[in-house]
Amino acid sequence: MAFKVNYNQQRAERNRAKLAKKEAKQREQEEEVLRRKAERDAAPDTQHAVKDDEHGPAQA
Repeated sequence: MAFKVNYNQQRAERNRAKLAKKEAKQREQEEEVLRRKAERDAAPDTQHAVKDDEHGPAQA
C-alpha cells in the first residue's frame, strides 16, 4: 500500500532547497564583493609606489 501524500513535508523540502540556494547565492555575492575590495585596495598601493618612484629619492 502506498503512503499518503504529505504536502507539509513536500513544502518543507522545497523551502529548505530554496533557502539553501538563496544562502549559496548570498555567499557567492559576498565573496565577489570581498574579491573586488581586495583588488581595489591592492591597486592604489601599487600606484602610490609608482608615484613615489617618479618623484625621485626622498629629500632628508
